[in-house]
Amino acid sequence: MNIGKLNIFSINDADFEEAALSVFQYQAVHNDVYKKYLYHLGKKAKNVSAVPEIPFLPIEFFKRHVIQSGTFHAEAVFGSSGTTGSSTSRHYVKDLGHYKNSFSAAFKLFYGNPHRYCILALLPSYLEREGSSLVYMMQGLIEQSRHPRSGFYLHEHEKLATVLRELEQAAQPTILIGVSFALLDFIEKYQLALTHTHVMETGGMKGRREEMIREELHSKLKKGFGLEKIHSEYGMTELLSQSYSRGDGIFNTPPWMRVYIRDLYDPFEFMPDGRTGAVNIIDLANIHSCAFLQTSDLGRRVADGSFELLGRSDNSDIRGCNLLL
Repeated sequence: MNIGKLNIFSINDADFEEAALSVFQYQAVHNDVYKKYLYHLGKKAKNVSAVPEIPFLPIEFFKRHVIQSGTFHAEAVFGSSGTTGSSTSRHYVKDLGHYKNSFSAAFKLFYGNPHRYCILALLPSYLEREGSSLVYMMQGLIEQSRHPRSGFYLHEHEKLATVLRELEQAAQPTILIGVSFALLDFIEKYQLALTHTHVMETGGMKGRREEMIREELHSKLKKGFGLEKIHSEYGMTELLSQSYSRGDGIFNTPPWMRVYIRDLYDPFEFMPDGRTGAVNIIDLANIHSCAFLQTSDLGRRVADGSFELLGRSDNSDIRGCNLLL
C-alpha cells in the first residue's frame, strides 16, 4: 500500500491491518523519535509483518520530544491541560484540515450530520487556556451545526438553562458536551427533564471537585438532567481521533482507530478480550505524528472491538479527557 495514496477515512475492517502496517513502515523510517525508540528496543521494522508485532510508543514521549513523521512546519500545536507543576504533552499538527476531517467523520459515524443538532459546549477549563484540541473540535462541530443557538458557555449557567428549556420546548435535537465538574456545577443549580438532548461528558474534575467513579458521576448527571443515559467522549491531545460511548460505558472507535489491551507486566503482550490490562491505541489519523500509542489507561476489550475504561495505572498523571472512572 502506497502511504501517499492511503485514504485514512475510507478504511474498513478488511483494510485495517494492511494500512496499519504501511503506516508503521513509514513512521519507522520518517519519525526520528519512533525510529530511535525501535532501535533501543532492538526491533527491526523489516521484521514486523503483523499488527501484534508493532511496538507502541508511550504517550509520555509527547511531553519531552517533538513527535513528527516527516519534516514540516506545524499548522497548530495542541497542548494537554495537565495538572499544576506537571509537564504537558504537545501534538504538532501538520494540517488542521486533516484533523477536521477526522473529528467530523467520527462524529457523523456515531451521531449523524452535525446539522441535525444544536450543539452546546460547557468547557470552561478548556476555554480558559490556549491550544486545546477539544475546543478546536467543538468549534468545528458548532460551525457545522449552523443552529443559531449552538455555541460555547463559560460560566453562564442561567443562560444555558434557558437555552436548554427553549430547545426542549421546540423539540430540537441537541447535544450538550461538557467537562465533568462543570456539568455537576450546573445541575446543582438547575434540575431539568430532557427528552431531546444528549448530555456527553468528557471527564475531568481539573482539581475543582473530588474525583469519583464513572458510575457515581453518571448517576448524578442522569438525575440532574432527567435522562436514562449519559454519553461520553474519549480523546486526548496525543490523538487526532475520538471514541464515543452512548450510555453504557462501552466505547466504540471509528474504523481507522483500534484499541488493544496490553499485559500490565509485559508491555509487548496483548491480553485476550474480556481481560483487564493497559490500553494501547492505533490511530491512523496520526499519520504525521505517531499512530501507535501506549497509554496509562486501564481497560478491557469486548469481542466486537469496543472497549471499557476502568481507570488509570498507578503513578500516572491525571488528564483532562475521559478518565474519570
